[in-house]
Amino acid sequence: MRADSTAVLAVRPGADFVETPFVRNLTERALAYIAAGYPVHLRGPSGSGKTTLAMHIARRIGRPLMLICGDDEFGTSDLVGGQHGYRRRRVVDNFIHTVLKTEDDVANRWVDERLTVACREGLTLVYDEFTRSRPEANNVLLSILEEKILVLPAARNGAAYLRVHPNFVAIFTSNPEEYAGVYKTQDALLDRMVTIELSAFDRATEVAIAQSRSGIAQQDAERIVDIIIGCRESGLFAFGPTARGSIAIAKVLALREARALAGDPVFEQSCLDVLAADSGRAGGSSQAGPARRQAVLDLIRRHCVDGVRPRLNGATPLAAAVPVKT
Repeated sequence: MRADSTAVLAVRPGADFVETPFVRNLTERALAYIAAGYPVHLRGPSGSGKTTLAMHIARRIGRPLMLICGDDEFGTSDLVGGQHGYRRRRVVDNFIHTVLKTEDDVANRWVDERLTVACREGLTLVYDEFTRSRPEANNVLLSILEEKILVLPAARNGAAYLRVHPNFVAIFTSNPEEYAGVYKTQDALLDRMVTIELSAFDRATEVAIAQSRSGIAQQDAERIVDIIIGCRESGLFAFGPTARGSIAIAKVLALREARALAGDPVFEQSCLDVLAADSGRAGGSSQAGPARRQAVLDLIRRHCVDGVRPRLNGATPLAAAVPVKT
């Protein structure tokens, strides 16, 4: 799909999005940097809510959104634009009925891509997982973010520069560099943006997210989240499970009408499938798998027995979670 009007998104709040004090703090920090004229970079592990938060920030800005997803195959032309096909013009002159003149003119057809459209129209750009694109493809961002000028190829057959619209805003997301398929980006590019490091949400936020996405009871959501937190703290997981794992388990419980209880086969198997396997995906020794499985089972028996109060960890009570204002 080329960068035309169909590529521009009107961002609307999700019905299941929750805004706790933790999320509100992240949002307000990002909006303050943007208001001061700085692009924002949300960096964190997979499942830490980077893209969802970026979309929420974009909604708060209130401008139409242009979404780009980083890709190893990208070149600069995939961001700025390029020649795609030809434009043919044919003129037929039959002014003198006994003489027929024809003139054919074939020219390359230039199409602006999404970055150019966003800069020209003053859109909010969300460049998701931008470090999955090769660094040389992202070089074009340097002058955009600093000098507010987009350098255009000569093949565009127009002005060599495009002055970036004053309403243009950029929000970037990325995984840590140790993730597979992630490139080390230019220091000069990182220096032009403010990086907000994301890890795990606080307990209240994770519980609110699990409930909102699945509709399960609060106690079941609390037990699932405590297992997730226990996995992260165990040291057995190269990349600890995130809120995405909580959502997956919670949705299965809701669909199969199960409970977060030790001894419930649906619950226990879901925890093993989602946590013990997913959390080991980044590598590690073959002996780590059984240890992770046993750790998950031990956490289930610790937190998911009736009569056991879930720990609070000093977290903000769930009652502090409020729905996003529409």
